[in-house]
Amino acid sequence: MLAIQALQAGGPEVLWPVDIPVPAPGPGEVLIRHKAIGLNFIDTYQRSGLYPVSYPAILGGEAAGIVEAVGEGVTRFSLGDRAAYGTGVAGAYAEAQVAPEGRCVRVPDDVSLETPAAALLKGMTAEFLLRRCHPLAAGETVLIHAAAGGVGQILTQWAKAIGATVIATAGGADKLALAKDLGADHGVDYRTEDVAARVREITAGRGVRVVYNGVGAATFDGSLASLAQRGLMVSYGNASGPAPPFAPLKLMAAGSVYITRPTLLHYVSTTEELDQSAAALFDVIRSGKVKITVGQTFALKDAAKAHEALEQRLTTGSTLLIP
Repeated sequence: MLAIQALQAGGPEVLWPVDIPVPAPGPGEVLIRHKAIGLNFIDTYQRSGLYPVSYPAILGGEAAGIVEAVGEGVTRFSLGDRAAYGTGVAGAYAEAQVAPEGRCVRVPDDVSLETPAAALLKGMTAEFLLRRCHPLAAGETVLIHAAAGGVGQILTQWAKAIGATVIATAGGADKLALAKDLGADHGVDYRTEDVAARVREITAGRGVRVVYNGVGAATFDGSLASLAQRGLMVSYGNASGPAPPFAPLKLMAAGSVYITRPTLLHYVSTTEELDQSAAALFDVIRSGKVKITVGQTFALKDAAKAHEALEQRLTTGSTLLIP
């Protein structure tokens, strides 16, 4: 079967198509024949070496498809079931992959298989950020960076469904227009505007209770400066590079603010948490309050081109690789 392998740490050019055997599921595992594969920034971090892995490596941790075989002792799935995974599984850049049954979720019959491939990792990230890392309340004002991106689009819609006031940042007029279409109350171009100054203007000087920052270094200082006293910055991504080191006194100077650097895996560490997070995501999608946008698709063999587009900020919404 076709798989895409990162031969070593480096740029998109290190991604190379290879032919490998179809894996067989072991005890407690299922074999999923992929129909769609999700592309995420963490894939680029692993490819570049920012998050080191053992090379050569088949990247990817999110996909959806049909259960083609089950290993001994499997009880959660049967042959022909629709299944997806978005965390705790490696090697999704392939036509099929085995995964522990406890790391997979069942896809409801009224949800397309492209939806969890596009949204499971991003959507469960939005779920824990909004509902558990900082339980967002109606009436709160939130700053969401990169609101036109995959996680950002879901965060923006879900925050509005909760009843929050959303200040969205994006790069360029087209992406800001998209964020406004998704429900953002205010838009700020972080390429040309002083984000913190605009946030203070919008909030009559108070700042926001929480900032969701998936951009990393480029928006770190502006995020701190946008917080209200005792506000929280949730730094959950590194799209522009990792956030810089800082002295704890910087938090005091910003208003006794807090910062956390969470990861999804710690919020879905048990199968029960995984099922609950996925169920909340599927519910909000089926309600129509959150719509999943697949902005672009690439053939699996063109994974390197997909990485180039993602890193050059040429994508909107989610990106899929199609086997």
